[in-house]
Amino acid sequence: IPPTSIGSDLPMTIPLKGNWRFGVAYDVHTTDSVHLSVEDDRSEVWGSNRTEMGQLLYDLKYEGTRSKADRIVELLDGIEGLEGLDLIVPAPSSNFNRAFQPVVEIARALGVRREMPMIEDLLYKDCEGEEIKNVDDLKERGRLLRDAIHLNKKHDVAGKRVLLVDDLYRSGATLTVATEVLYHSAGVRDVYVLAMTKTRSRK
Repeated sequence: IPPTSIGSDLPMTIPLKGNWRFGVAYDVHTTDSVHLSVEDDRSEVWGSNRTEMGQLLYDLKYEGTRSKADRIVELLDGIEGLEGLDLIVPAPSSNFNRAFQPVVEIARALGVRREMPMIEDLLYKDCEGEEIKNVDDLKERGRLLRDAIHLNKKHDVAGKRVLLVDDLYRSGATLTVATEVLYHSAGVRDVYVLAMTKTRSRK
């Protein structure tokens, strides 16, 4: 029987509202911010205390610790409702200069653990996305993303139930546009969203 929602027996999961059918984030990315120091130019330096999932993502993305993906997907074992989905799709990357793509590593490890196929290149960005991340206006960010995110038409996923995976949910703009592409260009039946963490700010 196909799932009607993504559920969880984990107390920290956070529902995500959007144009997808159902969505959830495993946890917040950070619990709080800590004042560390004041620089010579009087600018303040802050640090953040990360959740377990937040720290694992940091190590995977910025320390290059590829093995963290296995622990990340272990933490997702309490997420229910994935067994009736057809395939996993990683959200398209904004940084093409990494030795490996963290979201792809997570999606691949999740696919192995849940015995679900994963299509790495179904969605792609045709330009660097760092500038888009710096755009605060959500409507403008969405417009830029619609010009940047595309479907790889060599894959036929029409009628499929897709799990769209991302590492960090901030404003939801990337996932919103990716979902639009999956529905309108790929013809998928349902999109479900699973993010590892959610920021405490939408910026």
